[in-house]
Amino acid sequence: MSTRVALVTGGTGGIGTAIVRRLAKMGYNVATNYRNEEKTKAWRDKLKGEGIDVLTVKGDVCDPASCEAMVREIEQKIGPIDILVNNAGITRDTTFHKMNYQQWTDVINTNLNACFNVTRQVIDGMRTRKWGRVIQISSINGQKGQYGQANYAAAKAGMHGFTISLAQENARFGITVNTVSPGYIGTDMVMAVPEEVRAKIVAQIPLGRLGEPDEIAYAVAFFLDDKAAWITGANLAINGGHYMGW
Repeated sequence: MSTRVALVTGGTGGIGTAIVRRLAKMGYNVATNYRNEEKTKAWRDKLKGEGIDVLTVKGDVCDPASCEAMVREIEQKIGPIDILVNNAGITRDTTFHKMNYQQWTDVINTNLNACFNVTRQVIDGMRTRKWGRVIQISSINGQKGQYGQANYAAAKAGMHGFTISLAQENARFGITVNTVSPGYIGTDMVMAVPEEVRAKIVAQIPLGRLGEPDEIAYAVAFFLDDKAAWITGANLAINGGHYMGW
């Protein structure tokens, strides 16, 4: 069997980098998209120093035409995409009564509409080849909500609705579709939060610490194994016990 190709959107971020690194070490050919060429070159060079070679392709997940061009370029350079991790995401936090339309649509477009834009470009190929893995990186706040994040929580909850519908439509084609919902992870974004605020967050987590990006990457890798082929439409919550809903 030839090496499978994995596309991780938003792969240069904290969680994205951990996913890219783990998948590459597992032997997959990994690609990710970028918008900032200079920042991405530094990121790619750092991974090369670790012996990890990642294909980086310019692509805006909010733009359907850009996603189509991005996927075609990946296919031409390293082959058809077998694994898609919809990881790209942003925040534009504010309470809803202060939220403007741009703050709402920026988050919905990047976090939710991007799932359509990218998945639509790869799903037909997966169905033809009778094998595929699609994984959404959602959030604890898509499960429990969060003050000041009506846009983000709505998008992240929508990602799992997307998962369970897509899982039903594509199960007979050997394609599994699942969601991973991280809690608070020790990425640069979270570590930039004032220490006293972080301490209050950690105090609410039964395991008493923030998660590590590689713990999320491990969950993604779990869904890729052929032994996980009977798991589809699932949401794997990884949050240290912070939220224990069904």
